[in-house]
Amino acid sequence: MNHALFRYGLAMATTLLTFAVDIGGPPSAAASAPGSTPSLPRPTGTHPVGTTSLHLTDDSRPDPWASGVSARELMVSLWYPTASPNGRRAQYMTPTESELLLKEGGITGVPLDVLSRTRTNAFADARPAGPSCGLPLVVLSPGFTKPRTTLTALAEDLASHGYIVAAIDHTYESVATTFPDGRVTTCTASEVTHDEEFWKRLVTGRAADVSFVLDELTGAHAPWDGAPLLDPSRIAMVGHSVGGASTVTSMLADSRVRAGIDIDGTTHVPIPDSGQSRPFLFLGRQAQYSPGSGGAAATWERDWQRLTGWKRWLVVAGAEHATFTDVGLLAEQFGIDMGADLPAARASEIIRRYTRAFLDLHLRHRPQRLLDKPSEQYPQVKFCTPGTSTCV
Repeated sequence: MNHALFRYGLAMATTLLTFAVDIGGPPSAAASAPGSTPSLPRPTGTHPVGTTSLHLTDDSRPDPWASGVSARELMVSLWYPTASPNGRRAQYMTPTESELLLKEGGITGVPLDVLSRTRTNAFADARPAGPSCGLPLVVLSPGFTKPRTTLTALAEDLASHGYIVAAIDHTYESVATTFPDGRVTTCTASEVTHDEEFWKRLVTGRAADVSFVLDELTGAHAPWDGAPLLDPSRIAMVGHSVGGASTVTSMLADSRVRAGIDIDGTTHVPIPDSGQSRPFLFLGRQAQYSPGSGGAAATWERDWQRLTGWKRWLVVAGAEHATFTDVGLLAEQFGIDMGADLPAARASEIIRRYTRAFLDLHLRHRPQRLLDKPSEQYPQVKFCTPGTSTCV
């Protein structure tokens, strides 16, 4: 992951958004009008989706970023199938989280609470539904500084297809995390020098967060009434950016994570020489992660040799870092050019479809032709063969 490039791209995008609003109109006919309510794409599955949030505290370890804090507190969002949609759509994020995220990008020309009014598809606190011990679990980890909510479109889609999804806000690594008592923590980790040791510390800490969340959700006294629906033998992890890098680290640290996807994230902790045999998918930008291109791709090439089980290396032509998440989706609705040749809505469709294919194959053992060879339906997705430096 090229962190500097991403932050530059986001700053350029937010500048364009401010400009579009200041002149009183969007830069293209396809863009939303200033003040309109952005929305997320509809899930493609048959199940209505419920969502809730959990406040979890790990008393066994101090917070890695807050000096003097003796316990690690986390906020986790859950999405899941429901048979009882209650009509109350969940809030995308709080007004304070919206304000801090927009201010981070330098946006001053739109209402600061606009992201708290983003339309989601999940019903707040709806009752979970499904067979006992019958639903696979997918853990999501967002990019550095980004709230867990920026992976909502992916989470809602997976839940509509019968998955339980748990997205973790890694406290002090997000621009804003709101706790039930009204406290809002910010990104203290941004103040630390971002050398290689920092990134190793970060992904190692995220692996500990993931293991703790799994302990809570699969334990005898789980803090969520839908926990009995979860199948603890079918758990996978998907992450974006440093969250993708953390997927590798989490699989090395916790054998309960049976399969993993790294979406556009440079890996920081190498897979050991002994290898890693569980299924793994690399999915990234063609411009950044094509084999033989050096830089970030070199870390994937290093780890590819040590993946001894099912594996794929896919790149998406025309995508940019942010277009794999809700950041790209929401920016696109304001007519913002994120620097990608591929529209964010199409990138989101690709991410959702290939993620679900991977999970259906490895957690449900359903054959997926989509993962066998290039698809005419998704010509932007290239299958790479490391060592030959070819992607077709």
